[in-house]
Amino acid sequence: MNTKKILWICLAILGLGALVTVVIFSTEPEAQKEGATIETAILVDVLKVEKGTFTPTIVATGTVQAVEDINLSPLVSGQVIRRDPAFTPGGFVKKNQILLQIDPSDYKNTLALRNSELVQAQTTLDTEMGRQQIAEQDLQLIAGDSLFGDNPLSEEERQLVLRQPQLNAVEATINAANASVEQARLNLQRTTIRAPFDAHILSQNVTQGSLVSQGDVLGRLVGSEYYWINATVPVGKLKWLSFPNNQNEKGAHVRIENETDWAKDSYREGYLDKQIGALDGQTRLARVLVKVDDPLATKKELEDQPKLMIGTFVEVNMQGDDIKDVVKLNRDYVRGNETVWVMKQEKLEIRKVDIVLTDDTHAYIRSGLDNNDQVIITDLSTVSEGIALRTAQDKEAK
Repeated sequence: MNTKKILWICLAILGLGALVTVVIFSTEPEAQKEGATIETAILVDVLKVEKGTFTPTIVATGTVQAVEDINLSPLVSGQVIRRDPAFTPGGFVKKNQILLQIDPSDYKNTLALRNSELVQAQTTLDTEMGRQQIAEQDLQLIAGDSLFGDNPLSEEERQLVLRQPQLNAVEATINAANASVEQARLNLQRTTIRAPFDAHILSQNVTQGSLVSQGDVLGRLVGSEYYWINATVPVGKLKWLSFPNNQNEKGAHVRIENETDWAKDSYREGYLDKQIGALDGQTRLARVLVKVDDPLATKKELEDQPKLMIGTFVEVNMQGDDIKDVVKLNRDYVRGNETVWVMKQEKLEIRKVDIVLTDDTHAYIRSGLDNNDQVIITDLSTVSEGIALRTAQDKEAK
């Protein structure tokens, strides 16, 4: 077959294919539009809000510290002849309970000696009073025999005749003797070392037979009646916290938690006690003291409660003052630059809001939101004022 014939056959095949294609497209059925619409509104979830009065909870962290914390030291020296069994690390003692007894023998002898010196001084006073009576009688005789009147002596001479300087000296000796007796009695009392307050013993450095001197550290005691928690809060939140005006009042209620060391759902209760008038040097936050009664849970009603340990970090949830006429909104629904997304008439509005306070979980909004406003709680990738919105309820209705 020659080339010319092959070329004609190829052209015929191409023409036939083009004809078939034209026939297919010309006879294709046309799709009919039956009122369908393209849905472009964004599906969101909304939360209807209402204004009211709410109580915020201000959360902070703090360190447990003792209110009363002393190193016990003797005021007199001597040998310890008795130690109370309760005076041992971990022990509990009551106020005025005897902890140690220093040998009192020397101090008893000193007191007896000082008493004898006082008796001698009082005897000298009695003798001097008798001499003064004799001197007064002699002065009356001199005045009666004098040719110069009833009072021939000057006041200074008269005092000398009446032995007033000698009487003053004896009275001074008695005063000194009384002071010496009182000091000896005080030193004798100090040989008995007592607990200055209800205390928990943290350390004990002395035992029976030890020789102690004034200023030696015998042990460390902390008051067990209550502890403080030293917490830090932003300065702007202080105005929402209530502190007591005097010792008979209690401040705002505080819930204390320690998720790391305590059992689940365990907590202790306390109350705001004082505001320290200085900022923390590192964080520049305000410092407050939370007072916790019976921190070591020694009372029967607290026996199942966790014990506070000095130096522990804990979380304090402080009840703030009531905030009136505000919307309480989850912090997650507050967008950048203190704005909130609101659905109104199926469109998105970006509202600027006035936030009075933000606690650990919620924002309290004074203005920018009204009753029954629908706050968008869905996170959107694209946000612009006026975009169309719909809710699940709208979708079901259609």
